[in-house]
Amino acid sequence: MPGPAVAPAPAAKPAPAASIAKAKPPAPVKAVVPPAAAVAPKPGPEQRPATPALDLAALEQRLRDTHAIGLFTKLSIKNQVDDLLDLFRAHFRSQANPPLAVLRQRYDLLLMKVLTLLQDGDVPLASAINSSREAIWQMLNDPAKLAST
Repeated sequence: MPGPAVAPAPAAKPAPAASIAKAKPPAPVKAVVPPAAAVAPKPGPEQRPATPALDLAALEQRLRDTHAIGLFTKLSIKNQVDDLLDLFRAHFRSQANPPLAVLRQRYDLLLMKVLTLLQDGDVPLASAINSSREAIWQMLNDPAKLAST
């Protein structure tokens, strides 16, 4: 049995050209500008906070005083620091041996060791050492500053 017949939908008639010409153009979009107080100024180079000066003596004292590292481990770290300082002095005397890349690797490894030892027991000291990492490296790269240590 055939089902009900469905009539095809009427085709849409194209709009006459006259009605297109009479259509109004859309209104221009106005830009909304927030008030000056609502826009936060982007910090420029002169607005960045100054990096605090490196207080190496205070960091050394805090390392001596911390309970996060045992006495024998502190002695071992001190010996490693002294060895690294000797290598830097040798580098500046000979200007080639040991190469700076090797010194940077030893420096990074020593700092990672110290930070690993401090990460659970003395978080503020670990943070202070980590934030001073590049400042310490710059001090080690300056023969005049290294001579004063």
